[in-house]
Amino acid sequence: MTEWTSEELTSIGNAEELDLASRRKDGTLRAPVTMWVVRHGDGLYVRSMHGRAGAWYRGTLTCGEGRITAGGVDKDVTFADAGRALDEEIDAAYRAKYRRYGANIVGGVVNPEARAATIRLVPAS
Repeated sequence: MTEWTSEELTSIGNAEELDLASRRKDGTLRAPVTMWVVRHGDGLYVRSMHGRAGAWYRGTLTCGEGRITAGGVDKDVTFADAGRALDEEIDAAYRAKYRRYGANIVGGVVNPEARAATIRLVPAS
């Protein structure tokens, strides 16, 4: 598996938002969706506030790859299901990074539906 460089992790992890464009079956990219991104350890994570039923989340399942832009980094990525083992740590990362928005807003990305739609961004090789 390809890994992020420390510079990419820092730049993307510190970015306020990330633009994610998932790839269609024909290889073209969908229109980018702007979302919050958090770093935990050597991983970068995004969540769908609408859970697995969210349109952009379903789009990531089509080919499992796409392109992100954040913090001055443009990168092709694959989308990996983050599983549930890091739910609490990723919740804490969202709460810490976006606390200025208040619990009612941040609650949208730390609820059970969003947790179930956590994607780990993996640099494409």
